[in-house]
Amino acid sequence: RLEEFLKKEVDLELSVMPDFEERVIDFSEVEKLMNSLNTIPAPCAPVINPQAPNAATGTSLRVCWGLFSDDTVEYYQLCYKPVSNERCSEEEAEHTLKVKETYCTITNLLPNTQYEFWVSALNASGISPPSERAVYVTAPSPPTIKTKKIRSCENAALVCWESRDINPVDSYTVEL
Repeated sequence: RLEEFLKKEVDLELSVMPDFEERVIDFSEVEKLMNSLNTIPAPCAPVINPQAPNAATGTSLRVCWGLFSDDTVEYYQLCYKPVSNERCSEEEAEHTLKVKETYCTITNLLPNTQYEFWVSALNASGISPPSERAVYVTAPSPPTIKTKKIRSCENAALVCWESRDINPVDSYTVEL
């Protein structure tokens, strides 16, 4: 039935002419409001810097990034998590910080541990895409010197220590 109805030509005639008032609509207020809005685009993705020398302690990391555009940014959202080959535990959950500057020092980290960082920029229009991810490493814990095993003679000394780190340490520096 619907198909038959749609094939028919329908001519509508109004029996009474509509009574329209001629109204002039003033859009000047709306135009002023629209022009006063300052539309800014959402920022571009920031660029996270690789780890700088001396930017780590055993429990903290200083992370830096940049924004290579003239975008307006209200704050940055820095995210990080420990790098792990095993399944994520609650300790290895993702953390997010709200930061005003283009750098941040993260504390209460584990010694000799890799952390993955990425950052996004935010303004009134929205959030940028995240930066590339960068891996930073905290410094190892200082080793424990085994004082009972220290031996010395006129021209030499034997000093023994053990690492308290779970991850292997690349090298040690012995100072006299």
